[in-house]
Amino acid sequence: MTERQTRIPTDIPAVIIAGGLSSRMGQNKSALQLGARPLLDRIIERLRPQACSIDVNTNAVPAPDLPPGVTAFGDTVSGHLGPLAGVLSALRHTERRHPVSSCVTTVPTDTPFFPTDLVARLAAARQQADQIAIAFTDDIMHPIFGLWPVAIADDLERWLITDDKRRVRSFIARHPMVAVHFPMIETKAGAFDPFYNINTPADHAQAERWLALLEAEKP
Repeated sequence: MTERQTRIPTDIPAVIIAGGLSSRMGQNKSALQLGARPLLDRIIERLRPQACSIDVNTNAVPAPDLPPGVTAFGDTVSGHLGPLAGVLSALRHTERRHPVSSCVTTVPTDTPFFPTDLVARLAAARQQADQIAIAFTDDIMHPIFGLWPVAIADDLERWLITDDKRRVRSFIARHPMVAVHFPMIETKAGAFDPFYNINTPADHAQAERWLALLEAEKP
């Protein structure tokens, strides 16, 4: 199914997970520039056609500047408990702000090339209401690129509080899950993963090169 053939859902909110410590980057990744634009702005722009609303989970003080209609909110559990704390916060935020929505899409703030049909394909892949849909490339799981049922929020909160290791895959294994496979991005310089994420200055430099290639190859 191509991007144009995939129906765009109209009732699924999205939350950008930006609550990490960014320790390997040495600065808040939400404020990082990519192609002379804030990385967070690029993520919002890529998500905007895909979701009924966009908000940002961040523990940054002060909160990042956001466009009209996009709100920031912090973690609902304290202690920097990892990326699933951001997912839980997204679920609780959806319960409050979008009570008619049964699920929410999450994307991390450091992955600017994710597919433009991400939300539609995750939604289309689910066969039952309690399924989590997770993005993959080949056999690589990208667990924060997911579509999460709001109904799992209580179980996730209990798990975060009681599980010492808090491994993302361990929690996902507790629930029905469908893997949604996405192709690599092809360029004249070779293929790369659409879920390429920026964790270090070296990753940032490579992302600048990928962006320049994609911009140069636009029709």
